[in-house]
Amino acid sequence: MRCVPCWGFPTTCTLCAASPWAGPRCRLDRCAVDRCQKSPIGITGRTTMSEQSFGPFTMTVDNGIGWVMIDHPPKQLVDGALIGGLIGLLNAVEADEQVQVLVFESADPDFFLMHGDVEQILAMEAPAEVPAEPNVAAATFDRCRTIGVATIGMIDGIARGGGSEFLLSLDMRFAGPRTVLGQPEVAMGIIPGATGTQRLARLVGRSRALEIVLSGNDVTAEEAAAIGYVNRVLPSDELRAHTTQVARRIAASPRLSIAKAKQAVDAALGPVEPGILTETQAMMACSATGQHVPLMQRFLDAGGQTREVERDASTMAAVVDQMLELD
Repeated sequence: MRCVPCWGFPTTCTLCAASPWAGPRCRLDRCAVDRCQKSPIGITGRTTMSEQSFGPFTMTVDNGIGWVMIDHPPKQLVDGALIGGLIGLLNAVEADEQVQVLVFESADPDFFLMHGDVEQILAMEAPAEVPAEPNVAAATFDRCRTIGVATIGMIDGIARGGGSEFLLSLDMRFAGPRTVLGQPEVAMGIIPGATGTQRLARLVGRSRALEIVLSGNDVTAEEAAAIGYVNRVLPSDELRAHTTQVARRIAASPRLSIAKAKQAVDAALGPVEPGILTETQAMMACSATGQHVPLMQRFLDAGGQTREVERDASTMAAVVDQMLELD
């Protein structure tokens, strides 16, 4: 069966083998949940005691809080398997009235989520026409905004590109001092394509959003807290306690009240959907030119998308400079 994968245009089901960065939603949810027989990640979830696993995501529910561990070795990349697992998780939470809050954390000590898989993006087919709907990754991340439970990111590591965009899609972000965020896509010949331009502008304002997106520079935990990229930064040994306190307070409230409060706050900011579609179309316009191919290849050749390079901010900056031929 053919469907439109998350980041690429029609090949095969994204959960079987596809790039996850572009293309409208098509029938992915139904295909992934009901029809895809090749998926190795158990998209409908498997339950063992109090745990449910959805590929890279494992959720343990405790007193209304779904504690979600993200474990996607070896690099914590945002790829088709991760997007598919998130779809399964969100489907399960929407059907489970016992969950009031989702708290996402990473099993990786260095990376919350590294970024989108550059190799998958390079393999993406050029669009045949202008997309009429947001890509699946963007639509899936946006469900973290519209789902009727509170969503919280607890981060004390690195999240760039698609990893940063996933965090931005959550209702709140609490950060430890080792947190590093960034959006390096423009330097690679594309733009953030999973709602990042829309979320960031709403959180930090137009000028700061453009500085982050256009420069591709990393943002430290303290800088992120100062401008609203994260809610606040806490010492590593206080991060979990603070996140737990907030999550427990929210989980004690009726689920309907949580959902309606989210809707009301979003209404104050105006509709985001047109901007998300514009973002998808802009990313596809960039990728259709092929300008990203030599840039991304230079990035990989210089050691990008390796743990050794990307966990060191100065080394990562040097790789980006080399990619742009600034050195």
